[in-house]
Amino acid sequence: MSTGIQQLDVMSPGGNLESYLQNVNSIPLLSAEREAELAEKLFHQGDVDAARQLVLSHLRFVAYVARSFSGYGLSEADLIQEGNVGLMKAVKRFNPEFKVRLVSFAVHWIKAEIHEFILKNWRIVKIATTKSQRKLFFNLRGAKKRLGWMNEQEVNDIAETLGVDPQTVRQMEGRLAARDASFDLDDDDDDSTAPVQYLTDPSHDPAEIVEFENLNNYEHGRLMNAYEGLDARAKEIISSRWLSERKMTLHELAAQFSISAERVRQLEQNALKKLRLVLSPG
Repeated sequence: MSTGIQQLDVMSPGGNLESYLQNVNSIPLLSAEREAELAEKLFHQGDVDAARQLVLSHLRFVAYVARSFSGYGLSEADLIQEGNVGLMKAVKRFNPEFKVRLVSFAVHWIKAEIHEFILKNWRIVKIATTKSQRKLFFNLRGAKKRLGWMNEQEVNDIAETLGVDPQTVRQMEGRLAARDASFDLDDDDDDSTAPVQYLTDPSHDPAEIVEFENLNNYEHGRLMNAYEGLDARAKEIISSRWLSERKMTLHELAAQFSISAERVRQLEQNALKKLRLVLSPG
């Protein structure tokens, strides 16, 4: 199992992010029962194919989480790749006895990998974003003749040498002198400007959203299976009365089937009772 996760052929965004997102969004979500079954196989038998299915079915969730960290100017494809690493680590450590959905367990590992990537890459991106800023960033330290803030003549000389505006030199000097911001808060730190405070939207928890979507899709599938089990007349009545944009009346259906309106109502109630019975818990 130690190498199985690493060998999974997980899709990478590569150079076509849009195509990648279309692919991962087309991968079917797992029902709670199927997810638990795969988790049991992976945990107790080391089933690599089960691990692969668990990873693939949650790639859309990684892309969703990665998108919430777009404020640092880093490539979304890179953020997704790092999040995928976190997802694979989570799957490897997932214990079905936890009695939680994988998405709730994996969100910590996904965010941890993305956080680590941002910590390694964020400051250089924030300091130098334009071509002139990058040029200045890599040359300013060597161009300065002494420690401390530069005087007006030094600023003008460096600006002329590097082919940039004096104001740009002043801005970059200030950025280089600024301390690195800690991504997370320390135990005794209440700094509200720490990136962790504003990188994500606390009002929309990705784990809860995906959990809700999973449940919605699962319940919809059960409803469709129950609907397909009805006879043709009952299906037509339910479709005309509940699923169509224009709802037909009992009398219209009575005329269509050459039966009484009361009989149509009885058939409708019987069909609804069957659907409720299939969808009821236990």
